[in-house]
Amino acid sequence: MTAFQLPKNNPHIKTVGSFQELISTPFEGQINALCWQRELQGNFSEIVTQLSLKGDLNTLDAETLHALPLSASGKAAVEIMLEDYRLLQEHGLSPSLDCILGYPRAEEQDIVPTDVFSFHADSATTQADTYLCTYHGSSSEGIRNDEGVRCVDIPEVRAKLLALYGGNDDEGFAEFLNENCYDLHYEALPGAQPFAFGFGNLWRIAISYTGSPVLPCIHRAPTTIPGEPRLLLIS
Repeated sequence: MTAFQLPKNNPHIKTVGSFQELISTPFEGQINALCWQRELQGNFSEIVTQLSLKGDLNTLDAETLHALPLSASGKAAVEIMLEDYRLLQEHGLSPSLDCILGYPRAEEQDIVPTDVFSFHADSATTQADTYLCTYHGSSSEGIRNDEGVRCVDIPEVRAKLLALYGGNDDEGFAEFLNENCYDLHYEALPGAQPFAFGFGNLWRIAISYTGSPVLPCIHRAPTTIPGEPRLLLIS
């Protein structure tokens, strides 16, 4: 397997060397993504093969994971996942460990695709960040902020949304865009170079909220590969 490499010359990403650095390093200037880069030991694919999966989204807990018939390497992978979960929980977050087979897709006729496969920014009504780590399967992808444009800022898309709204470009239209998450989704510009978040790396990325000191991190979920479930920690 090729060693993971962070994209070069990306002013938005800063690497850290510990969980404490991850939670305490401020977002400032252009930095809106922190990466605790790790090479984890353990057999995470073994966990996936032993799970009894039902539906596209399967939330995992310690009881389920400890009950799996795993080798020493598989058990080591379980403990790594649970330790990451514990660290986030003790930091006051509400993490979730999931095994994902697929995600809902936007309809082809949608003016602005609002599924997780579309480049987007997370948002909240109060100060918050997103934490995520992929242990198995395809990892999340991101692009630089100057490599994407909000779909609602593309004239022809905005015109279609105005027609759908049935009114003028006023405060009500802004609320309409926000309520439907249209203002959180981006189109990659020609020449954009998406980068992978990689495996085992614990990320903290900036999201959109009133008063945020930085731009949100633009990212998307990978297209789930049939037969390759995704093990993900997210909060």
